[in-house]
Amino acid sequence: MELRVENQPLLDSLNTAVLLVDDALHIRYANIAAESLLKVSFLKLKETNVCMLFGEVELAKSAMVDSLRINQPYTKRHETLQLHDGESSLIDYSVTPIQFEDTNSLIIEMQRIDRFLRINREEALSSVQDSSRNLIKGLAHEIKNPLGGIRGAAQLLRQELIDGLASLETQEFCNIIVTEVDRLRNLVDRLLGPSQLPALESLNIHEVLDHVATLLEAETKGEIALNKDYDPSIPQLLGDREQLIQAFLNIARNAMQALHRSERTGPRIIIKTRIEQSFTIAGLRRRAVCRVDVIDNGSGIDHAIKERIFFPMISGHSEGAGLGLTIAQTAINRHEGLIECHSTPGNTCFSIYLPIQV
Repeated sequence: MELRVENQPLLDSLNTAVLLVDDALHIRYANIAAESLLKVSFLKLKETNVCMLFGEVELAKSAMVDSLRINQPYTKRHETLQLHDGESSLIDYSVTPIQFEDTNSLIIEMQRIDRFLRINREEALSSVQDSSRNLIKGLAHEIKNPLGGIRGAAQLLRQELIDGLASLETQEFCNIIVTEVDRLRNLVDRLLGPSQLPALESLNIHEVLDHVATLLEAETKGEIALNKDYDPSIPQLLGDREQLIQAFLNIARNAMQALHRSERTGPRIIIKTRIEQSFTIAGLRRRAVCRVDVIDNGSGIDHAIKERIFFPMISGHSEGAGLGLTIAQTAINRHEGLIECHSTPGNTCFSIYLPIQV
């Protein structure tokens, strides 16, 4: 059973994904938007039980059977849809009972919402981070001004003490002042992030990631398995090689430190690249972006700090300064990119999106 040919152009012109299922809940039709959403052709979907597409299979089946039985439409929100490539998506969907060719059937309309939620979350986070960054810039200015005076005074005092033949211990006190002033100045500079705008050049993202992997392997000394899963079709990107290396290294080190803390058997980091089509960053829709995933199988990010991990001075361990992810995000933002994080016990994934110039 298939839809009449004359109906297909109308349904295929819709942005909403539409499925037709029969009374056995088998898929009988999928429009183009549904094929795009599910990442599979109708020929492969045909005769599939539609409930298998949902995260909660039995709940979906029960609701659809009831809808057919009592002829009652319903809507579900924020439901998980299992995609053909093994990934998942968050959707809203509506189910409407209809009579089609003398058979009780269901029309299922699906709307992907995870992108909208991500955009809203990105905008809210960006607003908070802009406020935080402006506050840091103001504080940095107020801190660095007196630091310069303190350092200069300490150097003059040290010279006078040397000329006056003061004890080495007294001279050392001045050296400590100069050293600590320099340390504070460096801390403030790190808080502000990279001082230079990216020097953009054409680069191979996999060469950048290979360099990061080499540095990481030297630091882990073989204690953590490092796997690479690259998409060779990704074209050259425009970027600042050094800033991107620093950003990816900070994120990978964050994963490495998380694995050390979790003391997990078989610790592993995966660096994966893929192309994402039609992706929105900062309100601008890109035809294609490069996605780099840094995945670890540690214990996950503490829920108490999950929403603040990109803020300065926020760290999941007592020894950390909480600047690595902040610096990484600043560098990626300057490349008109985006960082997202999803974390559950055993699977933490930082996804970095960078525009592909087409």
